[in-house]
Amino acid sequence: MSSSVLTDLLQKHEAAILQDWVAAQRQAGIRADLIDEQTVQANSRDLLRAFITAASQGTADLGAEYWKPVKALLQRLSQTQSRQGFSPSETATFVFSLKEVLFSYAQRHTDQPLVCIGEISRLIDKLGLYSFESFVSTRETVIREQQESMLELSTPVVELWQGILAIPLIGSLDSNRTQIVMEALLQKIVETESDIAIIDITGVPTVDTMVAQHLLKTVTAAKLMGAKCIISGIRPQIAATIVHLGVELGDVVTKSSLADAFRLALREQDVRLVANKPR
Repeated sequence: MSSSVLTDLLQKHEAAILQDWVAAQRQAGIRADLIDEQTVQANSRDLLRAFITAASQGTADLGAEYWKPVKALLQRLSQTQSRQGFSPSETATFVFSLKEVLFSYAQRHTDQPLVCIGEISRLIDKLGLYSFESFVSTRETVIREQQESMLELSTPVVELWQGILAIPLIGSLDSNRTQIVMEALLQKIVETESDIAIIDITGVPTVDTMVAQHLLKTVTAAKLMGAKCIISGIRPQIAATIVHLGVELGDVVTKSSLADAFRLALREQDVRLVANKPR
């Protein structure tokens, strides 16, 4: 369907439409604590101009090349608002509030209001959906970034003594967290040239076959870097569970507490110092 009716309407009344659109957003409740009036004006003006340019070139097919600037602008605005703390409905209001304004102008200023309203509805609905999808995608990215940051903060590697590291684990272990634990531990081993690492699982609520396998992978990786690992925090319940599951820890040294593991590490350090002492 030709967009000439809509294009004529937009071009003739651009300034008035912009003014009414900003007013509609204000009436819908703009978050003044998150965005100022000047930014609202600038965002609305830029999107309306891009919208007019694209609408004048073709149909409501957002896959067309001429709609790319509009989609890029919507994506940028949605990503910004997602990170600023806007809700999905508040972000969608930015686009959908334009629909009622354009409906009003179509009814009052065209001789084909139904044709124009139908075209407006198709365009705005598609743009609103695209804006919402961009918002959700960014929100998911933010959540992943926050989760990764929390995982990094929850897996500190502490140098207890020269050559002795400890990494206290709190919470459940999965593949992603195990990877972060492994990378953090190996990096610290390289930085401090440590040869003993204590992995404390006192704060790990349950140990199943998968958790045990994750621990063994970390121990193996540390061994390849020249560091011996001691697993501490083996409570009676966890010991019973490991036996029941038939998990083989191999030659991995285990202790019931971090203190016991630290004492063992200090003794081994003393033995190595004596063995390496020149005669």
